[in-house]
This record gives sequence, structure tokens and C-alpha cells, in this order.
Amino acid sequence: MKNPFSSKLSKFSFKLSKFPSGKQWKHFFNALSKKEKTLFFALTLIALASLSFLSFNFYTSHTIAIAKNGGTFSEGVLGQPKFLNPLYLSSQDIDRDIVEIIFSGIMKYDENGKLINDLAESYEIKDESKTFEFVLKNAFWHDGTPVTSDDIAFTVGLIQNPDYQSPLRIKLTGILVEPLSSNKIAFKLPKTYPGFLETLTFKVLPKHIFKDLPYNGFPLTLASKEYLVGSGPFKIDKIEQDSSGFVKKITLNKNKDYFLKEPYLDKVEFVFFKNERDLSSALSMKDLDGASLASGKLGIGLKDYALGLPRYFALFFNLNKENSFQDKGLRQAISLAINKAKIVKEVFSNKGQVADSPALPLFFGLNDLAEKKEFNKEEASKLFDQLDFKINETTGKREATKLKEPIFIFTKALTLKSEGQEVSKLQECLAKFPDVYPGGTISGYFGSQTRVAVIKFQEKFKAEILTPAGLTKATGDVKQMTREKLNEICFPGGEETTSFEITITTSDQYPLLDIAESIKNDLEALSLNVEINAVSLSELQINVLSKRNFELLLFGEALGSIPDPFTFWHSSQKDYPGLNIGGYVSKQADEFLTKAREAQTEQERNKNLEAFQEVVAKDLPAIFLVRPDYIYTLSSNLKGFAMQKITEPSKRFSTIENWYKKTKRVWK
Repeated sequence: MKNPFSSKLSKFSFKLSKFPSGKQWKHFFNALSKKEKTLFFALTLIALASLSFLSFNFYTSHTIAIAKNGGTFSEGVLGQPKFLNPLYLSSQDIDRDIVEIIFSGIMKYDENGKLINDLAESYEIKDESKTFEFVLKNAFWHDGTPVTSDDIAFTVGLIQNPDYQSPLRIKLTGILVEPLSSNKIAFKLPKTYPGFLETLTFKVLPKHIFKDLPYNGFPLTLASKEYLVGSGPFKIDKIEQDSSGFVKKITLNKNKDYFLKEPYLDKVEFVFFKNERDLSSALSMKDLDGASLASGKLGIGLKDYALGLPRYFALFFNLNKENSFQDKGLRQAISLAINKAKIVKEVFSNKGQVADSPALPLFFGLNDLAEKKEFNKEEASKLFDQLDFKINETTGKREATKLKEPIFIFTKALTLKSEGQEVSKLQECLAKFPDVYPGGTISGYFGSQTRVAVIKFQEKFKAEILTPAGLTKATGDVKQMTREKLNEICFPGGEETTSFEITITTSDQYPLLDIAESIKNDLEALSLNVEINAVSLSELQINVLSKRNFELLLFGEALGSIPDPFTFWHSSQKDYPGLNIGGYVSKQADEFLTKAREAQTEQERNKNLEAFQEVVAKDLPAIFLVRPDYIYTLSSNLKGFAMQKITEPSKRFSTIENWYKKTKRVWK
């Protein structure tokens, strides 16, 4: 049967001929009930949201965010710049930070603290590792002048010249530099030194700017654009000071022609503060992007980076001077009394590790010490007692009990007509016995009265003088047995008790002063009298380190990416300006240090360093305390920071050309 509706349906079309007009939509909405209108709008919003989500999801899944040029990085700094000159870097981190960004070296460090090429394009090691030849990259100074091998040779010459008094001189002494062409240079060493590449991280100065300056006119602080010309990723724009001369801000612009790559950031600012409170506030308020503070993270949007650093703090005994600490037993007792884990926890907020060796085995992947002495208060107390550092019940403090040296010792044979000091002392001694020498005359002349007195003395102590000598009658002559009895009775040595005070010399700044306070508390808990001599860094350098003027010194030492403790512990470095500050001398240690420095393979070097650290652990010339991490706080808006290990704080900027704040998305 034929469907009566088929002809009508075949003529009906579901195709939308045109989009409904506004009037039609109005009639449509008027035709809907209130519930239908609500449902319609809800479904419409859901459809739009779904479409937006699907579009966004499609976009994000098919694109990636990459760094984009632009933005300013602001670093907060305490204090003031001092020596913005690669030749005269001070102990201040800020000087090193700015120099790191402005200047370049032949070599540099990557994110893991490993050496990589900087100005060097490539290099060859020849002549049994005594000649290093480099080919340079096509680099330019900030003023557009090409960087050449002459610039490197010129910089090395300045460093090696004693008139310039550069602290870098000791690292380059005895090394010959030979430019082979404008972009090739050779370094010739007097003997093999595999760690030499690390020496070449020094920053290069432009010869065309400094060549005509005499050493006495060479600026310590390169405080103008005329001198602050480097080849690094950023260049000086301006230095802002207030009316008192306080440097408020140093601004650096990107070096668009930087030989590695154009930095993403447009500017880097160093903003200077007079106190940590103001700096912390600025960081918390997001006026800054980064800072290095003892307090670490300060708020939301900030992230702490704990960077491994090959440095340690130690308590050095002055072995150059005659003092109580020449006794290894006393050094061991003090070592057992110090709670190193407490220092890590309380001073460094657990951002660091206990140190037991100057070779930092855990940092460099060496085998650890075969045996380590841990903190043990009870054992330390027993050892102090055994060493006769006992507690005075009246004062509650430990005192040193020592054998008292006699004020005089009879050494000569005396008889009639002898004269001199020994005769006077003899008469003085005999006069203590009225029954022996009733006259008591002290003339310095051995006469008959003195002889009679000696006879009486010998008879008085017959059992100790005459009998052992096989004599039955006194002789009146002063010989060995008589001298021994005179020494025993008249000028005895015996024991003497003296107060015992430990003085720890260190810096008046964090963290050294805080570590010293922790050590003081530990030692005072064992009834020791401890004083802290806290001085400025400049006084520490001028009056303490250079003169070796200390009893115990709390100080830090830093190794490089290639461990080489030679300069800190070899006996040849015990006199200033050597860095063996405690005066440690050991033939065994010297031998292992020399072998480690001259080793041709990492395995050979590590083997000798492991042997060296065992010798030091046995001799205990210092107490190794802690290896703290370097805490760097950055805004979460900063990207591209990838440092894990650094050799010194300024090296956190070693790859600053990769940092960025702005991003853009590109299709995969």
C-alpha cells in the first residue's frame, strides 16, 4: 500500500537555508517557557565552554612554550661593590658576580660544575700534557673590537707581574704564554698539571683599553664604561649612586653580539641594600627576582635552589707555634666534643652535609674515609681528664696540669776553690738547713766553710748519696749523687696548674660567627673556657692569615671542579702567601698531593686523594666541620635556571644567557 505521506516527506528538506533573523529569534524565545529558556541558555553555555576547552586543549597539545626575548632580572644584594676588576677580585660575592656577567674566560662551567669551552672554540693537549693550544671563537668586546690571543697574553702578563699584586698570580706563576696567531694561543707549563684547564677560567681584559696604563695607575675599581668593557653576555649600562656615594643600582644591558648566543633577558639589575631586612622585604614584595640570603625562602612565588659547592668550613690548629694544640690527643678531644650535625641543622637549616675530609669525597665521588670519629661527649670528657685537663671544683672550669720546670739545675762538679753561679746556688740550697750551713753565707766561692757544709749535707742524706756510690765517708765534693739530691730538695720541678682558655679567631659575619658560637657551646658544655675573637674580613686577611696570628682559626676553603687540595695542605705552602694556614707538615701527605696533582687519569688522581685524606684524618691538623650548600632564592617567574653544582657563588651566572622571563608558544 502506498504511504500517503511519502510524497510530502520527499518534498520536505532539513537543510537550513539561512541563519534565523533577529525577529525570528525573538519569536523563538517568546515561544519558550521560562524553564525552556533556562535549559537553552545552559546548554548553549556548556557548548561554548566545551568548544573553548577543546580548542585550548588542541592548541596546548599541539604547541610548546619556548623562551622569548625580553624582561629584566633584578637581583638584591647586601653591601657595596669594591673591586670590579678581574685582576683584583675581593672576597665579596657581588664583585665576582658582576665580573662573571661582564667578562669571559677561556673556559667556563656548565650547570653541573663541569668545565666547558668559553672563549675557546677547541683545544689540544701536547708535549705530555705540558702544552695546551687553543683556537678562539669569533668573539668581540662590548665596544666592537675583536677578542684576540693578544688580549689573553696581555691579561696573563698583568697577572704574572708582581707589581700588580694580583691574587691570581700564584695560579699562573711559571707558565709561558705564546700567541700563535690572532685566534690561536699556546700555554706551556714547566711540569704536568692536569688541573690546568680550570686555571683558565680567569677573566680576560681588553689589551687596547689597558695597554698604556702603568701598574700604579691601574684602577682597582673599573667604575666607568671606559674600563668596564668585557666580552660577556651583558654590558654595563649605568651605575646609580645617591648623594652620599652609596651605589643604589647597577644596570647591565644584554650583549646582542655575545659569541655564544644572544641572551633572552634584556637587562640585569643589581639593587643594593644596607640591611637584610629591607632586602628580604623587597624580595617578598616581588620587587626583586633573586637574592642569596641566610634565611632562604621568604614567601609564595619564590623558590630556593640548593646548589652543591666544593667548599668546607674547618677549625684549623696553628701548628706553626708552640702551644697546647701540638698535642694530638688534645686535638682529638676537641674534635670529639664538637657536634657537627648540630651545626648543619641550626646554622644551615639542614642545607648542607657534615664534612670529615679536605678532599670532599661525597662531592667528588671518592671513597669515604675508612673510619670516622663521630661526636661523643662522654668520650671527649674522658680524654680531657686523661690529658690532665681536669675540672677545678671552685671555678667549674678545666685547668691544665703540667710538669713544672725547675728554676735551676746543678750540672757541674764542684770542689774547693770552685766559683760562680752554681756555687752561689749551692750555698743558697745548703742555707735552707741551719744544722748544715749555720752561717748561710752566699759568696759564690767554694771555701772551707762551704766544704764543711757539703760534708754535713752528704752525711745527713747518707742513704741517698754515699751508700749508692759505695762510700762510707763524706768527701765534701759535689758530684753526681750529691747533685741529684740537691736538685731534688732545693729546686724541685713538680706540677703546676694553670688556667686553660681556647681562643677561636674567625670572621664577624654569618656563617662563621654562628658556627663559632655553636662550637663554643659544645666545648663549654665540657667545662672548657672558650673565647671568640671575631674580626672583619679585612683584618682577618691583614693581621691573622698573613701573619698566622691565631691559636684556632675557623675559616673556609674552596676547591674547584677538579679537586686539588695541594695549595691548602702541601708543606711548601705553609708560609704566607701560601694557603696552608695551619702549617701542616707531612711527607706522606705531600707525596700523595703531588701524585694527585700530576695524575694523568681521574682514577689515579682519586686513588691518591683517598690516601691523602686518610693521612690527614690520622694527623688531625684541623677539624673539618661542614660542607654547606649555596642557597639561591629566585622568583618562580624566572625560567631557564638549571645550575646543580657551582665552584663558587658567582658561577651561578655561568649560563645566564639561557635565563628568561617571557615565553611564546609555537607549533610542534
